[in-house]
Amino acid sequence: MINYKEKLINIKAFVFDFDGVMTDGSVWTYGDGETVRCGNSKDGYALQYAVKHGYTIAIISGATTASIENRMRALGITQIYMGCADKLATFNNFLAANGLVPEQVVCMGDDIPDYEMMRHSGVSACPADAAVEILSIADYISPFAGGRGCVRDIVEQTLRAQDRWFKEGAMAW
Repeated sequence: MINYKEKLINIKAFVFDFDGVMTDGSVWTYGDGETVRCGNSKDGYALQYAVKHGYTIAIISGATTASIENRMRALGITQIYMGCADKLATFNNFLAANGLVPEQVVCMGDDIPDYEMMRHSGVSACPADAAVEILSIADYISPFAGGRGCVRDIVEQTLRAQDRWFKEGAMAW
């Protein structure tokens, strides 16, 4: 079996679930029905860095809220699929639309709705606090929890494996 780090060399894209991956899973609901989530700025930095270096990034989430779309667009991510009941179908459509094969994609999820798309990706990754079913199929389990740096962890590892992460004394882009 190939070590996940060897697979990172071929990665051109990332697919992330939102709640539980980019957040700790907490959803604050206000009286007017508005929901608020809290993300990690280091995760955000790594995402915009990857976008600037030409990686394709998609969010595939069951949630539907403008705040997710606003945050992702601010980071340069435009492929945002929300309200997804069948994440594998959305994942396959993402691959086709971008001319990608599964081996070129890291997919990070944290719970049962992410299971099938993770199984069909080149590298499946999850936060440390993912559901046991997800932990059992992940090629890589980040030591960081959802919303606490797991996204930065896998993005940075991938870019380092491809010698595309920051180098001291050189402009990153």
